[in-house]
Parts: sequence; structure tokens; C-alpha cells
Amino acid sequence: MQALPRLSVERWPLFPVRRQGGPGRPLVVGSRGEVVYRGCWDATASPVADWRWGNRIRNAEGNRERTIRMAEAEETMTIMGKEIPRRDFLIYGSAGMGALGAALAAWPFVDSMNPAADTLALATTEVNIGSVQEGQSITVTWQGKPVFVRHRTAKEIEMARGVDVGTLRDPQADDVRVQKEQWLILVGICTHLGCIPLGQKSGEPRGEFGGWFCPCHGSHYDTAGRARKGPAPRNLAVPPYKFVDDTTILIG
Repeated sequence: MQALPRLSVERWPLFPVRRQGGPGRPLVVGSRGEVVYRGCWDATASPVADWRWGNRIRNAEGNRERTIRMAEAEETMTIMGKEIPRRDFLIYGSAGMGALGAALAAWPFVDSMNPAADTLALATTEVNIGSVQEGQSITVTWQGKPVFVRHRTAKEIEMARGVDVGTLRDPQADDVRVQKEQWLILVGICTHLGCIPLGQKSGEPRGEFGGWFCPCHGSHYDTAGRARKGPAPRNLAVPPYKFVDDTTILIG
């Protein structure tokens, strides 16, 4: 440790003296200008007072040196074999605890934003298609929307795949709209103004292209659910779905 400079003493008023208006206030200051001791008593200058002041100066200097040595010893600390500044440890530790506290406080709010179990249950619909015969359709509900499930015939599949995709207003090939060619799953909402097209039940009009017909404004859809005539700008939407097994579809 670097040697500390000796203390210097401000000579006025080093020795307590009587002054008009009140007692003197002797100061002991370090070489850097810091006040080491500030005393006050009422006495006249004398050898005894000088001796007392000398002891006070020496004691103050010794205390200062011990304080600095203790501070230097505490500047670093060893963690996992590495010396790190104690100040950095305290700063980072405090910041980490603050971040942890904020995360714990925010967790109930974040968790409340997750959907409830009953809401998640409504997000999917499981459909048993084992009893749907070729050429038949059923309508199920998914998220409040009608979903058409049709078991297509070989003729309907042939009609859907024989279309020149380049002539369609919303070009989509049939094979990108189905996972299994005989099963067509569509959201049963007309893409014009949201009416429900006809064609699910036997005897209902199915339009000029053998698929579905919207009675509201005369849109026609083919056997792949693609818009072919009328004001509908897009094909009937295909919802997300997967085959759980050969007779079960999970929509959503």
C-alpha cells in the first residue's frame, strides 16, 4: 500500500484561545484538505494543551490509516477462484434481485392472459367421419363458424382437377386444398358478404359447377370450393385440420 502523507495542521487556532464572542474551534486537516478532527474547548495556550493536541493529531492520523487499509482490503472479493471488485458484485447482485422481483410481480398478470382451458377446448373440433358416405356432406361448428365436410365422389374429384387453374380468379389447384382427395373440408361462409352457401343437403341448388351456390348474391363454387362465378372474390377458406385416424378429423 502506498505510504500516506502526513497530516498537516491548520495553525489557527491550533491552540485554544479565548476570543471575543465565543470559544475557538481548532481544526485538524489532512494533506488533501479533509477535516480529520474538529474540536472546541475553552482554554489558553499552554504546553499541556499543545501536548493534548499532538496526541489528537497522532490518533486521528492512525485512525485514518487504519480506515484506508480496511477499505482497500474490502475493495475485492473472491468468488469461484476469481477476484472481482466488491462494488461490481453489489451492483450486479442488486440489479439481478430487482429484475427477479419485477418478474415475480408481473407473472400473475402474464399468466392471466393465457386462454382458459374451456376456451382452448372450443378452439378445436373433433369430427367423426366414419358414417359419412361417398357423395354426402355434413356441417359442423368450429369457433362459431359452419364447416362443410364433404365425401367427394370420383366424378367430383375429376371435375375439380380438370380445371385450368390459370383461368380462376383465385388460382388454387385442387391438390393443395385437400389432404386426402376424397375429403374436402371448407369454412362454409361466402367470401362475398358472409352468407352461408347452399349445397350441403340433398335437393339444394349446387350452382353451375356442382359445388355450392350462395343465394344472397349468386356466387358459384365448384367441387373444390373455388369461386367460379358471381361476386365472390376468393375461394371458400380451408380451415386448419388434421386426420387423427382414418375416421376422425381434428379441426383447429
